Amino acid sequence: MSLPEISPKTETILANARILLRDEIVTGNIVIRDGLIARIDSGIGGGIGGSAAPAGAEDMQGDLLMPGLVELHTDNLERHLQPRPRVDWPHAAAIIAHDAELASVGITTVFDALRVGSIFSSNNAGYGEYARALASEIMGLRDQGALKISHRLHLRAEVCSETLIEELGKFGPADRIGIVSLMDHTPGQRQFRDITKLRDYVMGKRGMTEAQFADHIASQQALSARVSQAHEEAAVLAARRYGAVIASHDDTTADQVATSCAKGVSFAEFPTTTEAARACHDHGILVMMGAPNLIRGGSHSGNVAAAELAGADLLDILSSDYVPSALLSAALMLGDLWGDLPRGIRTVTEAPARAAGLEDRGEIAIGKRADLIRVHRVGSAGALRGTWVAGQRVG
Repeated sequence: MSLPEISPKTETILANARILLRDEIVTGNIVIRDGLIARIDSGIGGGIGGSAAPAGAEDMQGDLLMPGLVELHTDNLERHLQPRPRVDWPHAAAIIAHDAELASVGITTVFDALRVGSIFSSNNAGYGEYARALASEIMGLRDQGALKISHRLHLRAEVCSETLIEELGKFGPADRIGIVSLMDHTPGQRQFRDITKLRDYVMGKRGMTEAQFADHIASQQALSARVSQAHEEAAVLAARRYGAVIASHDDTTADQVATSCAKGVSFAEFPTTTEAARACHDHGILVMMGAPNLIRGGSHSGNVAAAELAGADLLDILSSDYVPSALLSAALMLGDLWGDLPRGIRTVTEAPARAAGLEDRGEIAIGKRADLIRVHRVGSAGALRGTWVAGQRVG
């Protein structure tokens, strides 16, 4: 089969690759034009030592060429903004570093998770408002072309807070908010139903005494009883106003999942039990788990293991959560676990893209965005060798 010629001004060809399509892997070339996948020429090449790449093309040397990774929930930006307790880093530098880190691990679309809802009255455990100002800074850098990958917003609506409704009101449809998640960290339920786990986390992070911790528990439970229902309803209405999808967080029981379904939830972040995950599937809600949970072999909070849900066919989406590099590694692990690499990679590409309402990315297909990553397998691991966003090499 003759190889096509390349016009450097209008086309990019990634040649001699093992191309990961939705349900299979083929060898061949991908032609990129105007930021989109214009052509897939399969049956060309064959890996290292195969047919020569066309003049002007970039030779993938038999490496895997996959869709770029789509991240729906990451705390990574917070780590750049506050690299140490009570150390605030300049925001522009932090956002740019966060963006570059994600590009370096193959994430081409990110929903930056920003908390809305503040607490001022809690003893030594309060937190203030930041989301509106930070969202404007992210969008400003994006509009200036300072960021490598595609950034959208994920508002984490903390219902057990004092200011949620006011903070939600500062956002609108123009802010490109893709996700609103319903967060409820009231002590004694969901992620922190085990108070001893919460004690370890809060006292370690905030340096509380036992008395301060007891006061914190009492004040949070009283606040939740007073405002949580109204705040949940406000968050659902805000999501509809923004045009965002709704996610639940830390569902634990079948009853909680049924409530999530009634609110229009499309995917569940980190259900804490097999019961909840199974109920999600019964209600048509996709299940997202943390890649670090899978890699570490369990939850750091003592909740259900991602591997257990994967083995029961109850896992649909992975999130890097607090370790960006975990996303690719965990997807490869799932591919090996299931004996189906395309299926494993769909949990970090197609599935999250569709869950967030993005139809233009998440798979290698003609007409889709040319968000691509080049991966060299090293045993069970993967070494990233290239990242393209809308056809432009960014890493």
